[in-house]
Amino acid sequence: MARFSLLATLGLFLGLVWTALAAPRVSQIGNSLLDNNGIYFVSYDGLVNVNSFQLSNLLTYGNYQYAAWYTSSRFAILARRQLPNGGWQTLQLPRQLSSNNSHNVVVIGISPEDGRIHVALDCHSSRVFYTVSEPGLAFNGNLSWVSSRFGGISNNLGNLNVGTQVTYPQFVVTPDNLLQFVYRSGVSGNGATQLAEYRNGVWTNVGSWATNSGSYSARGVTSNARNLYIHGFTYRNGRLHVTGTWREQAGGVMCNGGGLTNHDTVYFYSDDRGRNWRNSGGAHIATSGSNPVRVSSPGIIVDPINADHGLMNQESQDVDSQGQIHAIISYVPGRFTQCVTSYQRDRTSYARPFHVFRSPNGSFTKREIPFALNAVGRSQIVIDKNDDIYVVLPFVRVVSASKSSGYTDWTMVFDGVAQGLNAFGEVTVDRARMREEGILSVFYQLRSSGNNPSQVRVIDFALNT
Repeated sequence: MARFSLLATLGLFLGLVWTALAAPRVSQIGNSLLDNNGIYFVSYDGLVNVNSFQLSNLLTYGNYQYAAWYTSSRFAILARRQLPNGGWQTLQLPRQLSSNNSHNVVVIGISPEDGRIHVALDCHSSRVFYTVSEPGLAFNGNLSWVSSRFGGISNNLGNLNVGTQVTYPQFVVTPDNLLQFVYRSGVSGNGATQLAEYRNGVWTNVGSWATNSGSYSARGVTSNARNLYIHGFTYRNGRLHVTGTWREQAGGVMCNGGGLTNHDTVYFYSDDRGRNWRNSGGAHIATSGSNPVRVSSPGIIVDPINADHGLMNQESQDVDSQGQIHAIISYVPGRFTQCVTSYQRDRTSYARPFHVFRSPNGSFTKREIPFALNAVGRSQIVIDKNDDIYVVLPFVRVVSASKSSGYTDWTMVFDGVAQGLNAFGEVTVDRARMREEGILSVFYQLRSSGNNPSQVRVIDFALNT
């Protein structure tokens, strides 16, 4: 009996330890239909309605959740629903998608100072298309949800001319409730990352904060132009955090023309809303508008990797309650090949996601997440109030890891493939709802064939922490 009691006690102890260290779970609490006929075509390995760099095509503000996409007629659609589970209301904007280019996404932003809803869309190294609602629309759910509450479509950002080559528009709200607009000017491999800011109803230019200039050499080839692809533009505890990767213009820096010229994971931050930038060690490295971050800026590389592994650009990032950055990157590890010759084929066959995060002492850790991507595309990372992590892999496969384990207990907690969701690949998430309510809302589109339209949906998960 004594031996049995000892074993039972030991088992209970081990069970408690396992419970304390076990990765957090999720529970599906809803799956709503936005559109039976979302536009569908595959371009740049993705869909125009669902790209990881759309920071805000699904956005909660107050008691309402907003969504944006293109329907089969190519018109841009905006929708809202009252949370937690009200029906979706839709309106159609007077703008049709101009080409079958999956980078011509729709994004939305809300300016807290006046309750206007801002929309940017249909641009890829081209003029942006922009519209904004009347004041207060985001404040008053009793106002009718109709397109006449939005102004005309413009190629400027209100009063601000943002040029003729705009790509990857993103809206972000600062800690002091200003709305910012982040975008790339120029083209892939030769572009600058730009910032504008909305205050008192007026857009102003902050300027370029990451430049295309400088030189990078590999394999005996020197590249003299590039662009920074960012994994996010995230405020937490008053600080703005950015991780990203560089893409070189010169293809000779990689081992094979079928790969990607992306290299290195970088990190830097700003304490003055994107005006001045510092590396992880706190050293001042750049000033927006006059001396932007460049490929040679000191101390910004936190995970070095050359351009031979199909390193993906524009994955995702989040910041924990202690102000530490966490990013998801993905590439083909060297155990499979040291030279990616087709990034589409090799990433689908071999790519793995990695969790890169900063500790309070300033050091960075990288750990492989033990689940294959089985896709070309990217993943989304979000952090809950306990600093536990959830990563939504392609096809709405949710994996999680607990802070208490040191982010080592990665577990598949929802498998969209096994559940038969038939999601195409990449997803977007509602970061505001996750932060404010602890609900993980995921926007996805069903896989189709050819150019046949398919359903656009939002699936919701409660967190079981």
